[in-house]
Amino acid sequence: MAATRTGTSALLEQLRADGMTTIFGNPGTVEQGLLDALSSAGDFRYVLGLAEAPVVGLADGYARATRRPTLVQLHSGVGLGNGIGMMYQAMRGHAPLVVIAGEAGVRYDAFDAQMAADLVGMARPVTKFATRVVDPGSVLRVLRRAVKIAATPPCGPVFVSLPLDVLDAPNDEPALPTVIPDTRTVPVPELVARAAGLLAGAKRPIIVAGDGVAESDAQYELTRVAELLGAEVWLADSSVVNIDAGHPLHRGALGHMFGEASAAAVREADAVLIVGTYVFPEVFPSMRSPFAAGARVVHVDLNAYEIGKNHPVDLGLVADPRATLTALAADLERRGAPAAPARPRAQAAPAGESVYELFLAELAAQQPDAVVFDEALTSSPALVRHFPPRRPGRYFLTRGGSLGVGIPGAIGVKLAMPDETVIGFTGDGGSMYTIQALWTAAHQRIGAKFVICNNGRYELLNENISVYWRERGVAPHPFPSSFDLSGLPLGFTDLARGMGVQAVRVAEPEDVGPAVKRMLADDEPFLVDVAVDVPPPPNGKD
Repeated sequence: MAATRTGTSALLEQLRADGMTTIFGNPGTVEQGLLDALSSAGDFRYVLGLAEAPVVGLADGYARATRRPTLVQLHSGVGLGNGIGMMYQAMRGHAPLVVIAGEAGVRYDAFDAQMAADLVGMARPVTKFATRVVDPGSVLRVLRRAVKIAATPPCGPVFVSLPLDVLDAPNDEPALPTVIPDTRTVPVPELVARAAGLLAGAKRPIIVAGDGVAESDAQYELTRVAELLGAEVWLADSSVVNIDAGHPLHRGALGHMFGEASAAAVREADAVLIVGTYVFPEVFPSMRSPFAAGARVVHVDLNAYEIGKNHPVDLGLVADPRATLTALAADLERRGAPAAPARPRAQAAPAGESVYELFLAELAAQQPDAVVFDEALTSSPALVRHFPPRRPGRYFLTRGGSLGVGIPGAIGVKLAMPDETVIGFTGDGGSMYTIQALWTAAHQRIGAKFVICNNGRYELLNENISVYWRERGVAPHPFPSSFDLSGLPLGFTDLARGMGVQAVRVAEPEDVGPAVKRMLADDEPFLVDVAVDVPPPPNGKD
């Protein structure tokens, strides 16, 4: 008599049908049947992380690089809870993660037993879709629905709870490839013409663009429209290359912390085109519209929720950025209106002679085409001077506000791009949220490189509280001691070696050359702990 096909076996068939054979996870008892089946299958790769936050960070980097739905396995309520911070990061960054977690079984619901929790309720605030499978005949139907939702723009994480008894039950569902809806839509011609009419002829036009541009592969089309309008391009909620950073119309990123920074950049515009982003992604946004009175605002995005959400617009188009920008460019060309001249671009501050600057200069000289994962935070401006984000697929910036994505994110990108040199930059504070991910790099022989920008403090908090003091008329004084990490220095080289990753410390100029040479000598994981100078506190004392 042939063995009965279980829900677990059916689940693996569905994952194969969708090409989801790389799984990021941390094991647990209630998932033991699935993990046993995965171990026996020869065509799956299980990427083990030592804690749930690194696991989700690994998957986030992999999904960003592959741009495909990626499976994450967490353990019941405790594992899901530990991963929620990074799931928030994935939600804000629109990563198509399919997160699953096991439960002991539906039949135990009445017992309120050990590890029992409302997994769906926990996951719902940080996902596009969260559900629990209770019918053994609907495992694959629900999983396909989850994959479809995760991978349909605007992409984002989803969650499915899979009780053990549901997966152990017989299952005769067919495993079929999930159908992802095609969202390459363009507005009707009358609306394209209206958008062009609102933007054409503006004396001070600007474009605010975000990751929806890159998701639509619309970098060329965005650049063409900017050139036709003579519009400066500002980036909001932008974590990849949406326009070449070397283009003369590129103006950089708007503020992510305080609304006044964004308002200062856009307040003089008389026409604004918003594409593929929400406005504005700040922690402390302006309560008033930052746009000038009478400014004409057009917003193009596949995410209808974001259009006009915070500030009124004159025209909102729920449409694919690439197709819409193509049509808009054609309309602008037909009008034949001359492009408004762009203002001279501000020059970047010259590089200093700090050890960190010397290290970046040497690294860029030896490996100028490296793929960069940037969680350097306050050390990022120097990083992008030496590694400017110019080509799609070569630069990934942290997004969402969850510290700790730099190390696992770089590992995930390297796993997706094994032939590239991938370097993750993070801070001494942020790295400690997910330092365990170094073990995964060593254990799985994933040759990502890591740079710890070590300034001995949570420098971003120092910068932010300085703004807080200034806004409230508080005299500068010593920073809170809770922002200081220098009392007992973190031994990053020892931590790395303890998890199987070779490492060096760079504290003096003479350390730079040998460190970079060793870092790039092979395709094994390697960590460099670089001393970063920081400005003195307001009163000159720590």
